[in-house]
Amino acid sequence: MKQIDTYKNKNILVLGLGKSGFAVSELLLKLGAKLTLNDKAELDHNDKAQELKDKGVRVIGGHHPVELLEQEHFDYLVKNPGIPYENPMVAKAAELKIPIITEPEIALAVSEAPYVCVTGSNGKTTTVMLIQRILDHHLRKSGHHAYAVGNIGVPISEVVPKATKDDILVVEISSFQLMGVTDIDPKVAAIVDIYHNVHLDYHKTFENYVNAKLNVTRFQNENDYFIANFDQKDILAKELATTKAHVQTFSETDPEADYFIGKDYLQHKDEKVMKIDDIKLPGIHNQQNSLVAIAISKLMGADNDDIQVVLSTFAGAKHRLQYVMTLDGRKVYNDSKSTNIEAATVAIPSFKQPEVLIAGGLDRGFTFDSLVPLFKEHVKAIVLYGETKYLLADAARKAGIKQIVIENTLQEAVPKAYELTEPGDVLLFSPACASWDQFRTFEDRGDYFVKFVEELKTK
Repeated sequence: MKQIDTYKNKNILVLGLGKSGFAVSELLLKLGAKLTLNDKAELDHNDKAQELKDKGVRVIGGHHPVELLEQEHFDYLVKNPGIPYENPMVAKAAELKIPIITEPEIALAVSEAPYVCVTGSNGKTTTVMLIQRILDHHLRKSGHHAYAVGNIGVPISEVVPKATKDDILVVEISSFQLMGVTDIDPKVAAIVDIYHNVHLDYHKTFENYVNAKLNVTRFQNENDYFIANFDQKDILAKELATTKAHVQTFSETDPEADYFIGKDYLQHKDEKVMKIDDIKLPGIHNQQNSLVAIAISKLMGADNDDIQVVLSTFAGAKHRLQYVMTLDGRKVYNDSKSTNIEAATVAIPSFKQPEVLIAGGLDRGFTFDSLVPLFKEHVKAIVLYGETKYLLADAARKAGIKQIVIENTLQEAVPKAYELTEPGDVLLFSPACASWDQFRTFEDRGDYFVKFVEELKTK
């Protein structure tokens, strides 16, 4: 880990005691900062809070002491990425012109290991996991490692103290995290895709969302590389106007891109890198994710053998079109990470077999008409639950689906959906909605779905 003086003897307020809040606090202590940590939750019996107290951190829980920002001088406010900028502490810090940053900026500044960053509306987690496995396969030959960190669930601050200059960090970075960075310089950065109507409750406008995503390449230089989606022309134009890095492109269909899906192979120009039929993950979107993984892995030193070993064996990230089991001839997939319409648009056409779909969740005020063509082509029956069940049912009727079942909860929906399947079908859980009407997180929702499926085996 690099020793830098940026935060030495600085008075820093860390807002939010989650995984990243705890990890960045420990890192800042190593860098010589004076810390105050605040969380609106009560922290009197929180083990992590006590651990920080024992190391000299002032911990304030149960409320947001806005007045503290005026009473004392703070050099930085480090914000948990999920906390909105309307939060009273954040808003007051902005008013007082206190720099507001997020954990990646601090952690990546001290990383001895070179790092690559991946962002996007959909597919970034799967892409990061593919890259990490390919690069780790490559680096293990010399006794080193690639680490998957960031929005994937492992704070960057937790790993940078142990990652050496011969290791590589593969960083999944969200728009929430990117909105708070002012200086990151990945060796390779990629934007897998950008879709409308994603996180607009946080970013307010699509323009704000795109600008946050562009921070992944905004501070790169001419010695770096940026991987761009050749098929999203409007976004590509903004990326080209923003980046100073060498640009390489990928496409689902266009051989003019540097990487593309050919007739039988994933290709890098004329080079046939990976036979499509040998890729373990289902769906054309995972072929796109694989193209990004190939591009980044090659730039970081991996060869085709590393790529082929991983793409032929990796079965998917948890909750992201995750294969659960085959039950009496029905293949069951958990796509709980489908928290928006665009994610479901990617998942539904991934299979050639007839599908029984379970969908529903938080109502964010959208209609689901854009799913009608996919429902018509791929879905033979649908079971709906949650706040959006009637809106989704309307789209299903427009698609001509004859079997539309309405339930209140996911627990009721799973056995009903199974009853509608036949051997050879796919039972797909791809909610197309956020989880917060009935579940704390999409991970909780996916875990419950798997539990309900496993209960079918005992009936």
